[in-house]
Amino acid sequence: MPISTDAGLSQAVRSAPDRLLAVLAAFDHDHPALCLTDISRRAGLTLTTTHRLVGALTEWGALERDEDGVYHVGLRLWEVAALAPRGLALRQAALPYLEDLYEATHENVQLAVRDGSEVVYIEWISGRSAVGVHIRVGARWPLHVTGVGLVLLAYGGTELQEEYCAGPLASLTPYTLTDAGRLRRVLAEVRRAGVAVSDRQVTEDALSVAAPVRGPDGTLVAAVSVVVPQAGAQVPVLIPAVRLAARGISRALGWQPEESRAGGGSRGAGARGER
Repeated sequence: MPISTDAGLSQAVRSAPDRLLAVLAAFDHDHPALCLTDISRRAGLTLTTTHRLVGALTEWGALERDEDGVYHVGLRLWEVAALAPRGLALRQAALPYLEDLYEATHENVQLAVRDGSEVVYIEWISGRSAVGVHIRVGARWPLHVTGVGLVLLAYGGTELQEEYCAGPLASLTPYTLTDAGRLRRVLAEVRRAGVAVSDRQVTEDALSVAAPVRGPDGTLVAAVSVVVPQAGAQVPVLIPAVRLAARGISRALGWQPEESRAGGGSRGAGARGER
């Protein structure tokens, strides 16, 4: 979505960083390639200003221009983004456990983090026979409609939950959680069980099971999930597999369960988790 110029922010008073960010924000998954006129329109800037900013961003490598004069996000921007601690480093630590979960299920396996009121997918593994999902790396969805989102919301703190439940809850299917009171009860159950089950909330043929991923100090840093066909989904079988993957990733990030810190050790996380 382009950066808005509402709330009295005319182009004349927008700062240089605001205008640069507006140009970059003109690109998204639905608009990965834009001509100069489209960038100008989506960023809310004059064509002259857009031309100058796009030129600077292209020279630095944040944008690239193809032979048809169409602009794309440049590799330099990807290089910088890869330094984000919740990006490449987290993906690299998680990948062996995501692959294990995929081999155990041959279904969609996902790793996601929270950004504000949205879930952002930073890794996704899928097979040819896996149920179709509307997911790609970098995709965003409202927190309440996905398994990973429910986990991230459930462990995000009371203030976040109250603010989120007070806002509009988007409905994607007849099964999407749109009642704030029911959502609060679901979040309480996620915290109690340590796992979330999202049944037909995004599409009517899919079900996801998700679990929290913790950092060295035990705080939530991400969520991992598996998405399977809703028909015939064996949730009791999926739950321990997803928990095992989440526990393994958490240990790879430096987290230790309380029993291990107390000296009792734990053998339940599998071979990878013991490294």
